[in-house]
Amino acid sequence: MKAMRDVWGDTLVALGKANPYGVYDIVANAGWVGVGLSADTAEFAVETIRRWYHTVGKPRYPNMTRLFITADGAGSNGSRLRLWKTQLQKLADEIGIEIAVSHYPPGTSKWNKIEHRLFAFITMNWRAQPLTSYMVIIQLIGATTTVTGLTVACELDTNTYQKGIKVTAAELTSINISYDQFHPDWNYTISPSPPSGPSFPLADTRKWRNPGKKGEIRLENVTL
Repeated sequence: MKAMRDVWGDTLVALGKANPYGVYDIVANAGWVGVGLSADTAEFAVETIRRWYHTVGKPRYPNMTRLFITADGAGSNGSRLRLWKTQLQKLADEIGIEIAVSHYPPGTSKWNKIEHRLFAFITMNWRAQPLTSYMVIIQLIGATTTVTGLTVACELDTNTYQKGIKVTAAELTSINISYDQFHPDWNYTISPSPPSGPSFPLADTRKWRNPGKKGEIRLENVTL
């Protein structure tokens, strides 16, 4: 991970800003990387997931009923970030399915499969290559392959993302979220908002999820 950050550090000097955020589809052995030109925020992270869903995810899995994301516990998809959860709520409302999230405990990001199955090969593919333009970055990431069949799609995100967005307590309580009994701070599910009308109390616990649940698609995602 450090090597990846060192390379991107050089990119920041040469181009001004380049924030990559990666998504890895375990079943398809396929990566999706968004390269942002603005701040590395939770809004940017969820936008990358949104673009993956509409461009690749839904066409690949037309019967998807649930999205299961495993993510690092820090960074723009951190387990304690309010904005991460409110943005996921917007995405769940938009696509109409549950989004389940499990965060890796502190100090265990090396277990995230995206590190070994995607980022490591991106690093090898662009080794010793001068990152002179955004197009070069997109092409080098997109050209990453392996003998096991890895494919990677990459696109530039030219949106502007604001740092320091505050999420109010009211906005946080409006999230349709249920927590697992096992480490609820790291494991939770965000469901589409219920239709307007009489409100009913939401369950505050959920049994440990089975990643093999029918209709569920599992992603690994993290900020590079």
